[in-house]
Amino acid sequence: MSRIAYVSGAYVPHRRAAVHIEDRGYQFADGVYEVIAVVGGHLVDEEPHLRRLHRSLGELRIPLPIGDAALRIVIREVVRRNGVDTGIVYLQVTRGAAPREHAFPKAAKPALIVTSRATRPPDPRLGDDGIAVITIPDIRWKRCDIKSIALVSNVLGKQQAREAGAYEAWQVDRDGWITEGTSTNAWIVTEDATVVTRAADNAILNGVTRRAVFDIIAREGYRLVERPFTVVEAKAAREAFLTSTTADLLPVVRIDGVPVADGKPGPLSRKLRAAYLAHAAAAA
Repeated sequence: MSRIAYVSGAYVPHRRAAVHIEDRGYQFADGVYEVIAVVGGHLVDEEPHLRRLHRSLGELRIPLPIGDAALRIVIREVVRRNGVDTGIVYLQVTRGAAPREHAFPKAAKPALIVTSRATRPPDPRLGDDGIAVITIPDIRWKRCDIKSIALVSNVLGKQQAREAGAYEAWQVDRDGWITEGTSTNAWIVTEDATVVTRAADNAILNGVTRRAVFDIIAREGYRLVERPFTVVEAKAAREAFLTSTTADLLPVVRIDGVPVADGKPGPLSRKLRAAYLAHAAAAA
């Protein structure tokens, strides 16, 4: 089956999908995106993803090119046409094409792109054995709460992690606090079994999986605190883990080569992971 993409009003073969060379997403990274997981042909946490899309667009003052009802139809049609049972659907909205000038163009029409593809679930061994992260300076802009397509800093950080043999890089701000990963949210579990993650300020993206885990923690009666934590505290934690739409919830067992506790996934991380996987499976 050949892949199909939706590009500003038309379903086209993926290999022929294109935008104008003066699209502001291409020239300025002037746009936002969302990635929604597909499980059993159904969308996982569609509502919070679309709410976050609206928020990101509002912060950049870009109108949504089509109404919500139409967008939902397009998303499902792209998933259907690509025959995706387990995978992702990707949405991107830019300010549109216009002669290159930094200020907002007066007449540009926002451009919407939707694609979908099958993916393999994260290797079960990552959940069973845990993953390693490194820490790097956070060199991003000051509005990381917007899910912007301006991701070159994240790309550099992810590549640094790969070259170090790690799964992810946790970014550290100028005050020594961990903000988040290059494509994930960061968590630790303290000695008194409190789950800690940074509050959703401008320094991090308020992850949809992050919020789903909040609900699980509340339902299961665990203690949660939103506050920053340092690299030293993370390395001394009882447990650590990360979350994202594409990685779900993975235990972190090494930070900068230092084992977290005994270097194995902790019991709370395993319980939260199982609960999140059940939550995602329920979408089907």
